[in-house]
Amino acid sequence: MSYVNINPDTAKRTASELIEVGAVKISPSKPFVWASGWNSPVYCDNRITLSFPNTRKYLKDALVETIRKQFPEVEAIAGVATAGIPQGALTADILDLPFLYIRSKPKGHGMKNMIEGKVDKKQKVVLVEDLVSTGGSSLKAAEALKEAGAEILGMVSIFTYGFEIAENNFKEAGIKLVSLSDYSNMLKEALDRGLVKEKDLVSLKSWRTDPENWKA
Repeated sequence: MSYVNINPDTAKRTASELIEVGAVKISPSKPFVWASGWNSPVYCDNRITLSFPNTRKYLKDALVETIRKQFPEVEAIAGVATAGIPQGALTADILDLPFLYIRSKPKGHGMKNMIEGKVDKKQKVVLVEDLVSTGGSSLKAAEALKEAGAEILGMVSIFTYGFEIAENNFKEAGIKLVSLSDYSNMLKEALDRGLVKEKDLVSLKSWRTDPENWKA
């Protein structure tokens, strides 16, 4: 199986932290519009967690613990541009490992690098991502590392929506994705906090199963 969830306590705490600092916003009646054109009742921007030291430290420690348990043979950490870069750098620093990052596309001048940092042949790398939706950009970064000769052990993300398309994409690529929390845990936390109502759950859950055609 390509997707692995961490223990329930980590999933709940991570969802709570993201909601607490405003990284997650839920609006089932007035949905957000993604760049893809999808209507979404939820918007997640984990970049904001960097501005909150307590949340930043919790996520950093959780990522470190996850990598140590799931990928003990790791030799380098790679951040996926752009939001995975600071999270990856923080994690690599604690693990005392080399760090590099992967651009969304090759640099337009100079060396025209897509990968910034040193990659050794057969180096065992774990990618760090802040958020996984369809997995397209994340797996593109993984493919760039493979082409550079690295061995991809897996990817760790702070949050995933848990879309079936992402599950299939990671499975097809043969890459294990480990996420601190996901959409289901976020909904539970939001319900406990009174941010969503029971009557909203049917609509919110149906969005995850068919986000492309969902309507408020």
